[in-house]
Amino acid sequence: MNERIIELTDIAPKDFWGAQDSHLETIKKYYPKLKIVARGTTLKAFGEKEILDEFEKRFNRLMLHFTRYNNIDDNVIERVIQSDSQVEQMDPSDKILVHGVGGKLIKALTPNQQLLVDTMAKNDMVFAIGPAGTGKTYTGVALAVKALKEKQVKRIILTRPAVEAGENLGFLPGDMKEKLDPYMQPLYDALRDMLPPQSLEDYILKGIIQIAPLAFMRGRTLDNAYVILDEAQNTTHSQMKMFLTRMGKNAKFMITGDPGQIDLPRSTTSGLKEALLILKDVDGIGIIYLDDKDVVRHRLVKKVIEAYKTIEHSN
Repeated sequence: MNERIIELTDIAPKDFWGAQDSHLETIKKYYPKLKIVARGTTLKAFGEKEILDEFEKRFNRLMLHFTRYNNIDDNVIERVIQSDSQVEQMDPSDKILVHGVGGKLIKALTPNQQLLVDTMAKNDMVFAIGPAGTGKTYTGVALAVKALKEKQVKRIILTRPAVEAGENLGFLPGDMKEKLDPYMQPLYDALRDMLPPQSLEDYILKGIIQIAPLAFMRGRTLDNAYVILDEAQNTTHSQMKMFLTRMGKNAKFMITGDPGQIDLPRSTTSGLKEALLILKDVDGIGIIYLDDKDVVRHRLVKKVIEAYKTIEHSN
């Protein structure tokens, strides 16, 4: 009797096998001549070679579906196992970036967000500039997750300068990780929308997804990575230069920021403002400006931004 061993790669077994192994039991029904046993991330199948070959091919398609869409069910299992097509057909006009948790479809919601997606596809370094709520960070994280799922990169690195409005990290309780986690929360929130909890936890434990303050980037070469510098308006000249020169081979860099929300001391020049001036004509670097029309939070956010603009312009 022949044996075939298949490993679930970057897939949480609990989600893939289903509650009480319900998905596994469904798969078994289509292959009554095979003995199929699953333990954790390992599946073993025993039987005739021809049947095992066909089973492995179909099972790999199931794993690809799960990686892409974050879910499978009985209908998907039936369709993938009984379909004669090599891969599931994708609508070429489909603008979906990531199939998130709970079936959430994550895609660009405004023309400028779509322009950001398109610009990122053509350039290895892109600056995304705009006020709060315009989807800069969220779109960037979605693109990073998409690149990781499609194996364009081996890791995602998300970073922020550790400068906070009216609050110093030294006054936050706990060790360094506990101090930084609240500050990195928006990045975690975006990732939780896009990756199942177990997958996200595994990625972080393995270092495939790294979330760290900007100071931790010093001395590193970031290659085979999708790197996002968030809240870049709070970088200094030296911090921005240090970050931009970390770029390694096969790397994508996205820098997001809102020049209207700088928390640096008044005498300190924003590294983001400076970079936008000196890099605006560099070939291979894209700069996208988002505005009030791109706000995708509560409708009042747009009105708040408008109201503050009036005051700030009159000062």
